Amino acid sequence: MSFIPLLDPPGDPQGTSLVFAVRGTRVVLVDGEPAEVVETAVDVGATGIFLGTLDDRHCWAVDADPLDDDDPDRFLDLYRLWGAVDEPTWYVAGRAVQLVEWQRNHQFCGRCGTGTVEAPGERARVCPECKLLAYPRLAPAVIMLLEREDGKALLARNKNFPAGMFSTLAGFVEPGETLEQAVRREILEEVGITVGKVEYRGSQPWPFPHQLMVGFGAWYESGDVKLDEVEIVEANWFSPDEAPSFPPGMSIAGKLIDEWRTRVGG
Repeated sequence: MSFIPLLDPPGDPQGTSLVFAVRGTRVVLVDGEPAEVVETAVDVGATGIFLGTLDDRHCWAVDADPLDDDDPDRFLDLYRLWGAVDEPTWYVAGRAVQLVEWQRNHQFCGRCGTGTVEAPGERARVCPECKLLAYPRLAPAVIMLLEREDGKALLARNKNFPAGMFSTLAGFVEPGETLEQAVRREILEEVGITVGKVEYRGSQPWPFPHQLMVGFGAWYESGDVKLDEVEIVEANWFSPDEAPSFPPGMSIAGKLIDEWRTRVGG
């Protein structure tokens, strides 16, 4: 399936539109038109956000928070939605959740308090008084698998993980920092290891709530594991056949670990 992001509908839809109704950070997919989905919320100003086309179907996001609903359980969080729909549809659902949340949070100018309006020709809201533009928030984060020459990789357990769950290291990019510098800083801060080569592996939009995860491979240069004991409570070097429980394939962390296990473990 192919998704094309667009600001405005490219003419009349060929069939029914796909509407992503968002309640909080949960979503339900509805076949129909956005006006039909929000018809009970016209009085509170519910509006639709055009997302683009998915296999030529028009896709809309609608803020369903103001709607009365007799069946709230039909709204699923994005974790539960994974596997219930195909991957392109899941990514569009994540886009819908993020854009609805952004629209909710930028109804007024953060500088002068005036009500904002849609900026023509771009995905932004603008203040009609002071002209401040507010774009959808996106927080870049690096996520990296640290390897040694002996084929082992360092996996760590964050303090918020369930018992037995390990993953790659990750962290947000700071102002004035390149992605590679962020990889080296995060690894040094969290586990005390100095990194040599850093290699880009891929990226993934991660709507929890609004990250862009940029994946890297990193290679050990020096140092012993020393936990920061703030975020990381456990970290060890593992061979592919020793790898503990780790995140599923929906995450770039799981994909990085799977690729390492296949490449090194044969």
